Amino acid sequence: MKSILRKSILYKSGISSLDYAMNPVLGCAHGCRYPCYAWLMAMRFGKVKSYSQWIQPAIVGNTLELLEKELRKWHWKIHHVQLCLTTDPFMVGYPEVRQLSLASIGMINQNGIPCGILTKGVLPPELAEMDQRNSYGISLVSLDEEFRERWEPGAAPYRERIDALRYLHNKGMHTWVHMEPYPTPNVISQDLNEILEEISFVDSIDFGRWNYSSLISHFPDSDAFYRAMEEQVRTFCEAHGIEY
Repeated sequence: MKSILRKSILYKSGISSLDYAMNPVLGCAHGCRYPCYAWLMAMRFGKVKSYSQWIQPAIVGNTLELLEKELRKWHWKIHHVQLCLTTDPFMVGYPEVRQLSLASIGMINQNGIPCGILTKGVLPPELAEMDQRNSYGISLVSLDEEFRERWEPGAAPYRERIDALRYLHNKGMHTWVHMEPYPTPNVISQDLNEILEEISFVDSIDFGRWNYSSLISHFPDSDAFYRAMEEQVRTFCEAHGIEY
């Protein structure tokens, strides 16, 4: 796996609900074609030159060195670290990324700081032995494998994602699902309630529309569709005691 060096690893997320974040990899082999906001930003700011370069990720070789240094300096003001906002901490087919993410989470936890994890990969069972304040999430917008193969070609199968998340839930860990970008029926016709039933064990659900693509504008009154879907998620979560 290609390796790069950086001058820093922790940064203020810029998202009001989050604190700090880190991205120990440049690019993502999952290759989401929604298009991926992280890829769009990487292209805009010249970090990668093409989609093909984006899906050939480069690991940040000095991640742990930087992390140790920055935690020693700033641990007093960091309350939470998100992995990741522009890549995936448990990228399918890259065991070196998996090991680096586990080591990073462990180091952050040892400094008394919890982590938030979001992946389209498979959450490792070792996470159940880490800080109980950590939260573990998966991105999930469908149960249809043909949809995944088209729009998330390198990501883990949906069943594997859900089963790994359920394992951590059963071990008492905080679990959540990020349902974004949710597709309109002209992309795929599906029953939202079937998806919700599959993840009814989680602690919280985030739901969001499909952005950055003209596909959605081709569906008649997409705003009304998303309002209806949001209400369905709200009703389901309230009935099951799930935060949303």
